[in-house]
Amino acid sequence: MSRLTTQRLRSAEPRLHPYRLGDGKGLALQVMPNGAKAWRFRYRFERREKMISLGLYPAVPLEAARRLRDEARDTLERGTDPSAERRMRKRHETQTFGVIAEDWLEKLSVDVQHGKRARATLKRSRWLLTRYLIPRLGRRPIRVIQPSELLVVLKQMELRGLRNAPRRALQKCGQLFRYAVGLGAAERDITADLAGLLERVTTEHHAAITDPRQLGRLLRSIDRFDSNTVTGIALRLAPLVFVRPVELATAEWVHIDLRIAEWRIPAERMKMRRPHLVPLSRQALALLRAAHNLSPGGPYVFPATRDWSQPMCASALNSALRRLGYRHDEMTAHGFRTTASTFLSELGYREDVIERQLAHSMRGRLRSIYNHAQYLSERREMMQAWADYLEQVRHSRGKGRMLGDAS
Repeated sequence: MSRLTTQRLRSAEPRLHPYRLGDGKGLALQVMPNGAKAWRFRYRFERREKMISLGLYPAVPLEAARRLRDEARDTLERGTDPSAERRMRKRHETQTFGVIAEDWLEKLSVDVQHGKRARATLKRSRWLLTRYLIPRLGRRPIRVIQPSELLVVLKQMELRGLRNAPRRALQKCGQLFRYAVGLGAAERDITADLAGLLERVTTEHHAAITDPRQLGRLLRSIDRFDSNTVTGIALRLAPLVFVRPVELATAEWVHIDLRIAEWRIPAERMKMRRPHLVPLSRQALALLRAAHNLSPGGPYVFPATRDWSQPMCASALNSALRRLGYRHDEMTAHGFRTTASTFLSELGYREDVIERQLAHSMRGRLRSIYNHAQYLSERREMMQAWADYLEQVRHSRGKGRMLGDAS
């Protein structure tokens, strides 16, 4: 069979029925009645005759068609069906970073609904991916993304002055790439190649007040804050319960029993993924009843101002402290935990009791069973004594520390 030439291809005229002009080794040009000219490669695989398209002429010229034919023949020699390889390649091309990311976020959302993940984790993951990563890598097949490409995106985040976000984004990408590996969309987790290449962020401890005079001034300042607002009540409740800000901001009425004075926080809302019980003092109950009077009937104790079906933002407590004049290096909403821990220790309460109320893992030993009601009697007494102590400090005007007796 003679090989095709460019002149012969150009001069091929359409006929009433399709016909082919062969070039050898399975390659032929099929001329259609409408004048279209398409490259075809015919081959046998596992005793079956097959055919794939190599594109249209003249968009795919003769030499390019021959190269595509030779690549397909090489695939056959490796024992692979060129048609199957093409389908796999197309599938990989559609498995972009953006598609896999949306799929992973959907799976994360299902985990949140089943209590396996915290809603804040989903929100943070979606923000990092949609704000910084998908706009730059979303259209790239995840299989072909190189570590250097991801590093450029993360370094751009660093140049914008973002402190923790680049390292968190790297962590999320690691989870995403491992998910892609499980799907067969990526060969490996490329984030392992970036270890140590991002700026190390110095751990910033949450600022807290541990002096009784300063604590008294803080409590009096909080009293002057607008107490008839959701944020005002939440800010007054924060030192009484000393839970993490996100746990307070997302508190739901269904988990609070005013009759028996208990707030049972489910595991999915806790950092350690373990249920937590907060005994409520008389002062805390009074604030919760005040919050209930402001409640629009939604599920959250402290709903968002613009959408009462959503909880308030945890950062609202820190914003309120800033408006009261406290800098981030003086006092934070998370700092109420440090404040309570420090004072309660000096008041003589046992470390195990304090640590359990802080929902910390017990230091110095492993506990095979986590009992959220452990030391409950002591914790009830401690929480009421702590609320009474805060009242004393609030009205003491800095006359000294009142240690009292702790049982």
